[in-house]
Amino acid sequence: MRYFLRRIGFFIATLWAAVTLNFIIPRLQPGDPAEIMFKKLQGKDAELDPAKIEALRAMLGDPAGANLWDQYWNYLGSLARGDFGISYTYFPYEVKTVIGVALPWTLVLVGVTLIISFVVGTLLGAFAAWRRNSRFDSFVTLGSTFIGTLPSFWLALLILFAFGYVLGWFPTAGGYDASTPGWNGEFLADALYHSVLPASVLLITGPIGWILGMRNTMIVNLGEDYVRLARAKGVPDAQIALRYAARNALLPSITGLALALGSMLGGQILIEQVFDYPGLGRLTAQAIDNKDYPLLQALLLFTIVGVLVANLIADVLYGILDPRARKVTS
Repeated sequence: MRYFLRRIGFFIATLWAAVTLNFIIPRLQPGDPAEIMFKKLQGKDAELDPAKIEALRAMLGDPAGANLWDQYWNYLGSLARGDFGISYTYFPYEVKTVIGVALPWTLVLVGVTLIISFVVGTLLGAFAAWRRNSRFDSFVTLGSTFIGTLPSFWLALLILFAFGYVLGWFPTAGGYDASTPGWNGEFLADALYHSVLPASVLLITGPIGWILGMRNTMIVNLGEDYVRLARAKGVPDAQIALRYAARNALLPSITGLALALGSMLGGQILIEQVFDYPGLGRLTAQAIDNKDYPLLQALLLFTIVGVLVANLIADVLYGILDPRARKVTS
C-alpha cells in the first residue's frame, strides 16, 4: 500500500508542477497575445484600439491591473471549471469545443494503430528472441532496423504520392468528404476510407520499437537462472517462452505502452499535417503557426496530463505484476 500511495503522491506533485509551468511559459513568450489576436481579426494594418485590447486581455485571462499571482489563481479556477478560453484561430469558438471536435479523430486513428502496433510488435519481438539467430530473427531485426531509419514524414509523402495521386485509390486529404458527420454507416465508411493511408504509415513504423525492445529484453531474460532451472526441470518450451521469459520481458513494454497512450493526446503532428487529417496533431500545428496561445496551452496541458495519468497507471500495473518493485521502493 505504501508503494501505491507514494506513486499517487508523486503524481499529484508532478501534475501541480506541470500545470504551473503551463501557466508560466506562455507568459514568458515575447509579444502581446491580445495584440496578435486583434490584428488577426481586424487586419495587420488596423489601428490598435486600447479598449478592445484590454477586453481581449481580459478574455485571455490577463485583465488590466491583475498581478501574476491573481492570474494564477484565476487560471486554476478556470481549469477546475473546464474553461480554457477562446481560440482565436477558430474565433469565437471555445478551446474545449475545438479540441472536442478533433479529439475523436486522433483517439481512433492513433489509438487503434498504437494498440495493433504494440500487439504485433510484441509478438514478433518475442518470437524473434525465441528463434534468435534464425532466418526469421534476421529478417525481422534487419527489416525493422531499416524501416526505422526512414523518416515517418518521408514515408507518408511516398505513400500519399503513390496511392493517392498516382494510383488514386485513396483520398489525399481530410477525414471525410460530403457525408454528414454522425454515427451512421455512410459516414463511418467514409471516415475509414480516409484513414487508410495515415493508418498505414503508423502501422508500418509503429511496431518497430516494440519489436526491437521486446526481442532484446527477452533475450536477456532467456539467459537468467530461472529459465535454466525451468529447462532442467523439463518445463515445456512454450511454457518457458510465454509464462517465464515473455512475461518478465513484457514489463518494460507495458510502461512504454502506457506512456505512448498518454502522449497520444498530442496527436501525430507530421502525419496529420501530411494527410491534412483533422486530429489534434494538425490542430497543434495550426495553433503554433497562428500563435493561438489559449489553444496551444490547452493542447500542451492535455498531453502532459495524459502522460502523467498513463505513467501512474503503468506504476500501479508494474507494482501488481512485479512484487519486487514494491519491495525495492518501499
